[in-house]
Amino acid sequence: MCCANCSLYPVKNLTSKKIELKGLWFNPNIHPEEEYLNRLDALKRLDGLWSLDIEYIDYYGLDYFLKVAKEEDRCSVCYRVRLGKTAEVAKKMGLDGFTTTLLVSPYQKFDLIVETGREMERLYSIPFYLEDMRHGWKEGIRVSKELGLYRQRYCGCMFSMIDTGTGNLIK
Repeated sequence: MCCANCSLYPVKNLTSKKIELKGLWFNPNIHPEEEYLNRLDALKRLDGLWSLDIEYIDYYGLDYFLKVAKEEDRCSVCYRVRLGKTAEVAKKMGLDGFTTTLLVSPYQKFDLIVETGREMERLYSIPFYLEDMRHGWKEGIRVSKELGLYRQRYCGCMFSMIDTGTGNLIK
C-alpha cells in the first residue's frame, strides 16, 4: 500500500470480489520525513475507518533509498524494492499472492510495475495479482475527499518532489 488514497479503490474492488486482503505498508522511498508520516497517518486513519488488516513496516529509509536509487532509474529501483519486500512478506505469511495499489494510479509507470511484479513473482515463487485499476482512480479521489484523508501532491521520492516543484529538499 503506497498510501491511503491509492488504496481506496483497490481495497473496495478486491473485497467486492471476495478476495481477502492483507495490506503492507513499506515505503522507504518517501521524502521528506514529514511527508512519510503524513501518508502513514492517513493510512492508519483509513485502517481504523475500514477495519483493514495491515502490516506496518515503519521504516523511513531515505538513506537506504538513495543508496539504491539513481535518478535515471529511480522508478524501477523503487518498484523493485517495494514489490520485492511485498512478495517476500506475502510468501513468509503463506498468502496466495501479492499485488500493489500502485496499479490504480495513472501517474505510475504501469508497464514497469507489471514487469517488476512478474519478476518478483518468479523470484519469490508467489503469484502476482495483476489488474488494471486505473479506471477507479477518480472514484478513489472522490472517496478520499469524502473521508478527509491527507492527499499528497507527488509520487513520494525526492526526485518526484523536485520534478513537480512541490516542496523543498530540506525542511
